Amino acid sequence: MDSPSAGTCRKFVLWHGLLLTVSLVTFWSPPTSAQLAIVSTAAAEGADVLLRMRDKPPNANIIIWYKGRGANPNRYIAAIVTYKKELGKGPEFSGREIIDNEGSRLIKKVTLKHAGYYTVVVHLQNRIKEIGFGRLRVFEPVIMAILVASNTTATKNKDAVVLTCYTKGISIQWFFNGMNLRLTERMKLSWQSRTLTRNPVRREDAGNYQCEASNPITFAYSVPLQLNVKYE
Repeated sequence: MDSPSAGTCRKFVLWHGLLLTVSLVTFWSPPTSAQLAIVSTAAAEGADVLLRMRDKPPNANIIIWYKGRGANPNRYIAAIVTYKKELGKGPEFSGREIIDNEGSRLIKKVTLKHAGYYTVVVHLQNRIKEIGFGRLRVFEPVIMAILVASNTTATKNKDAVVLTCYTKGISIQWFFNGMNLRLTERMKLSWQSRTLTRNPVRREDAGNYQCEASNPITFAYSVPLQLNVKYE
């Protein structure tokens, strides 16, 4: 009777041989109007994300996933033989992946390390294959935005006020009295729009200021900050 280690070794050799075979002895399918692709997706860190294929041929025999652009055996993640429902795992398999019978790839509790490009290779009959690419973007959740002012009481036509929005968000939107802030010649945005400068302040600049920080997945608002304008 074979030992468990012998069975594991044979299974590794089987999948390694499969990867070499499909990498070296295959033909590309001719270009069609329906091009296989991975649906590019954005996800928040810690969430579950499903990477699906678009225009997958219905008669797929083997589906292989790779990290990066291109079918590099060293970046092999996992493969499924659809007619056997048998799964193979590669060096890039993180233990969080689930490949379903359709070949879609579910990543549980995605991390920033999962971000990047992916390649999927679908093998059909007669040694024909199709290849598709897609990108996964992973963002840290935006949990807060903190608005700080150089001073909250300024003198009309004399002082400048600098408002800074501290956040991990990648996009910043400014609000004044609950409305989108319209920039004037006395205003300046800097530091990737995180800093708003009013120079000099005028009477009409008095009011509530607020910043919104966001990425493609989440957003957060700062607590409103009141600016007062006084006369000399």
